[in-house]
Amino acid sequence: MVKYFLGQSVLRSSWDQVFAAFWQRYPNPYSKHVLTEDIVHREVTSDQKLLSRRLLTKTNRMPRWAERLFPANVAHSVYILEDSIVDPQNQTMTTFTWNINHARLMVVEEQCVYRVNSDNSGWTEIRREAWVSSSLFGVSRAVQEFGLARFKSNVTKTMKGFEYILAKLQGEAPPKTLVETAKEAKEKAKETALAATEKAKDLASKAATKKQQQQQQFV
Repeated sequence: MVKYFLGQSVLRSSWDQVFAAFWQRYPNPYSKHVLTEDIVHREVTSDQKLLSRRLLTKTNRMPRWAERLFPANVAHSVYILEDSIVDPQNQTMTTFTWNINHARLMVVEEQCVYRVNSDNSGWTEIRREAWVSSSLFGVSRAVQEFGLARFKSNVTKTMKGFEYILAKLQGEAPPKTLVETAKEAKEKAKETALAATEKAKDLASKAATKKQQQQQQFV
């Protein structure tokens, strides 16, 4: 049995901007698991559609129970093929991706269609479908559940990374990552604590000076 996913997302940028950002998505703070990307084929068809095939290498940390099923020296990198068809006339882009190794453990196939949003022509909507399958006897259901959960988590990272690159290309301040936000909060807390310490020292010094002056008055 195959696990199926269907999702709709909206990017508040035009189709042209999203199309340009698509080829510049990596690297970004949310894609540290993407190691390499290479274009292995590209052509323009007679009807002016752009066909591309890319090979991406991503890290893939297996769950502990899955590591027991495979040798310790098995590669943890996943090689992914991405085919895309860009139709500039109709302003659509369709991508199809699938992993070409670790297929015995799990195969994740994804299809995305990018088109102009029906409610706002300045936005882009993404229809995302995915199929997660496994041929491992006895544990295929657990593998598929794990694969679907990880896929959903990666979709969130993908959208955040997309928004980050779009903001950079449009000259806006990219949204801060959770790590950056936490780091800033920590630094601000340090500054506040330091300021409070200095203020306390100053008040203590003033109080000591005042007390000394009062004592001198009674001498």
